Amino acid sequence: MSKTVIAKYTVNGERFEILVDADAAYEYMTGRKANPLAPLQAEEVFEDANKGKRQSKEKIKAAFGSEDLSKVAETILKRGNVPITTEQKARMTEEKRRQVVMIIARNSIDPRTGAPHTEQRIDNAMHAAKVTVDPFKNASEQVDEVLKRISPQLPIKFATAKLEVTIPPEYANRCYGLLKQYGLKSEQWLSDGSLSATVEFPAGLKTEFFERLNGLTKGSAVTKAE
Repeated sequence: MSKTVIAKYTVNGERFEILVDADAAYEYMTGRKANPLAPLQAEEVFEDANKGKRQSKEKIKAAFGSEDLSKVAETILKRGNVPITTEQKARMTEEKRRQVVMIIARNSIDPRTGAPHTEQRIDNAMHAAKVTVDPFKNASEQVDEVLKRISPQLPIKFATAKLEVTIPPEYANRCYGLLKQYGLKSEQWLSDGSLSATVEFPAGLKTEFFERLNGLTKGSAVTKAE
């Protein structure tokens, strides 16, 4: 059975506390719940929740820029100290690690070959370098530090792929959504119904893009790197 815990956040020496359901707070912190109000057990912001002492509206507005409870709860749950179990922390850490690995894999290449690194290769490098991730910190904010740690043993750099794509008329409409998904920068519909377009996306997605494009066009699309 879940229990009520106190999530705490301090700004300029001022304390802000909310009462939350432990399991619901965990689900919000891991992205399974989208509404920051869902974990709340009381629609109040406290200075000292144990004593039932409410925080003043003036201090709430000064600290969060708003008295809106949703915004306050979101900030405390994302940046504050939220009690979680050892098992929950382990799951959060592993999930955040996967997010970091995915971001690096989608945006990086091996500068020696120009080919993308696999998620497994990146994960192996992180293990070898004994890299740990912070379960409470945004994954994208941890990428630079992870890259510094693994680059001595895994040649890696972030890059983008910019391609000119020409799609035959019979496949042009069905491929338009794919091009937009990957970063459509310009388009020109030719007189024969063909689509000439420029797309730009993280270099790590190049193989995936070619596979999907060739699947939709039966290999008839023409691509050229800019």
